[in-house]
Amino acid sequence: MGYALGVLTLSCIQGIAALGLAIFTGFTGQFSLGHAAFMGIGAYTAALLTYFAGVPFVIAVVAGALAATVISLVIGVPTLKAKLRSDYFAIAIMGFGEAVRVILENLQITQGARGLPGITRYTNLPVALLALAIMAWLARNFILSKYGWRAIAVREDPVAAEMMGIDLFRTKLLSLGASAFFSGVAGGLLAHYLMFIQPVMFTNVQSTQLIAAVVAGGIGSLTGPVLAAAIFIIIPELLRVANMWRLVIYGLMLILIMVFRPAGLMGYHELSLEWLRGLGRRNRRLTTNA
Repeated sequence: MGYALGVLTLSCIQGIAALGLAIFTGFTGQFSLGHAAFMGIGAYTAALLTYFAGVPFVIAVVAGALAATVISLVIGVPTLKAKLRSDYFAIAIMGFGEAVRVILENLQITQGARGLPGITRYTNLPVALLALAIMAWLARNFILSKYGWRAIAVREDPVAAEMMGIDLFRTKLLSLGASAFFSGVAGGLLAHYLMFIQPVMFTNVQSTQLIAAVVAGGIGSLTGPVLAAAIFIIIPELLRVANMWRLVIYGLMLILIMVFRPAGLMGYHELSLEWLRGLGRRNRRLTTNA
């Protein structure tokens, strides 16, 4: 039971990070291969504050998220002002992620590549669920606000959005900062659940997993990436007995989603009771026609 609760806790934490990337990639249309770096910044900032300064857990997590946000704005200003195409921007952020990893591996306060052990465990399943609910509410409010509509307009047609008076640079920068905040929260929660962090945990592999969750969940959905992130955490754990074959099944699962659900699991919809009822009605009609 403890193992199952642990997997669910990690699913919630990964879901928060996926929510942040969904705002930037799914709703703003900017590809990123370095969001794991913002998780790392949030994780180390929060862990160092509780570990060395005795800062309360909630304040430390928020401080880590704010640190990730500030760093994202620092890297976002030059890259977004340069009007890099989405693929070039993704490469720039990937380079930033590698730079963060190298810095963390060579700082004395982070204890380098050996990692930081002995972090107090404050994160558990109820805390992770509460954090996921709060962050989902914040993400929904952001998307439904004028800033969210501007982000969607930029994703659909940046030229038309600019002609309508939308500042592309400010919209993308705000979206990047919001997504980094979410990633920082996820990192802080992760550090205080695992009780140990090291730079290798926040590499491009983690960034790729977040991208896979957003694409597989649906680029026009918030609940879709959260659902996909949970699936990509739970399924490999259930298949751990299959040894190396679980990675093959993991890749096959991604391929099947892209083939049969090219818009993602949720597409442009949100997981809700109304959506589930509609899905049930469609299934009943298909069964009746068959």
